Amino acid sequence: MKRLFIAASLGLMALTASAVEIGISAQDTYAKVRQDGAKVLFVDVRDPVEIMFVGFTDAVDVNIPFLIVDRNQWNEERGVFKLNRNPDFAEQVGLELAKRGLGTDTEIITLCRSGSERGEPSAAYLRENGFPNARYVINGFQGSAIKEGPQAGLRLQDGWQNSGLPWSPRMNADKMFRPDRH
Repeated sequence: MKRLFIAASLGLMALTASAVEIGISAQDTYAKVRQDGAKVLFVDVRDPVEIMFVGFTDAVDVNIPFLIVDRNQWNEERGVFKLNRNPDFAEQVGLELAKRGLGTDTEIITLCRSGSERGEPSAAYLRENGFPNARYVINGFQGSAIKEGPQAGLRLQDGWQNSGLPWSPRMNADKMFRPDRH
């Protein structure tokens, strides 16, 4: 029993030691995905409806929502529609890797609006489910909100949009999650 525990502990340490840091900047992400022959899967994890109103970067390989808006349920406490985790998220990421001939040890970078509610949790979830090199874009697509002054609350610092990286208000239909295609 003691040998089994030691072997399992060493295996876990080896997995942790080989995993990359979980957070990555928008600029570093863009540099990685633009490298010739890069073995990276860049996943926008926002609900497609959010992308429709906020914007999109075509540098992303695919949109697979981590949390999906349920417009039939209201969250009274937060004053928003309820968000449910996509039950097929890890499987859908795995299918995208397989389509590209990539393995589960591939670097996967997730992108959400701000990096906190879906970006980091989606990367952690992927790591827990057999993708040891999952990461997230720190500050996400829109960046963090300004804390004080006349523009307080607006997401005008950091993130993909505010870093001068390419984005558009238009969606790429070939990359968007659509339930009829999954």
